Amino acid sequence: MKKGVSFLVTVALMALASSLASASDPSPLQDTCVAIAEPENAVFVNGKFCKNPNLTKAEDFFYSGTQHSPYGQNPPHTHPRATEILTVLEGTLLVGFVTSNPDNRLFTKVLNKGDVLVFPIGLIHFQFNIGHTNAVAIAGLSRQNPGVITIANAAFGSDPAIDPDFLARAFQLDKNVVKNLQSRFWYDNN
Repeated sequence: MKKGVSFLVTVALMALASSLASASDPSPLQDTCVAIAEPENAVFVNGKFCKNPNLTKAEDFFYSGTQHSPYGQNPPHTHPRATEILTVLEGTLLVGFVTSNPDNRLFTKVLNKGDVLVFPIGLIHFQFNIGHTNAVAIAGLSRQNPGVITIANAAFGSDPAIDPDFLARAFQLDKNVVKNLQSRFWYDNN
């Protein structure tokens, strides 16, 4: 009987504690946060250095879009904390995303000027310019800090490096191929 009461009390306390836990994006503390590299002229908001809001101007909020040259790409990557919406302004992009294990279903779509696609939160996705001219697109993310993990960079460019024997088995590659991939500069492979 004593064990049963002790168990029930433990379960009740765990249920109470878990109902009090909450995790989400922090609410903005001001209307805008324009990123700034010089912290001496900045305000610190939600863990980021922001331009003083009294010094912001319209140009701080202007961006003409991401340009993909012919056959250019935004390689497979994921935003672990955000959904992405992509709008094509010019050109033609082949875009796609892959669902999670065990299905790993690939969804692709050719987007033309004016087309919009939503990439679900956390799923690996990509964009590839299949046209013969530049493509321009604008992407929006649903979180202040969406995170980004470029798959090849993470697997082959980690610091310190992941053991080549492990990667060779995981990707079913020859160990020398893995070592070659790990020797490349992986920061920006767009």
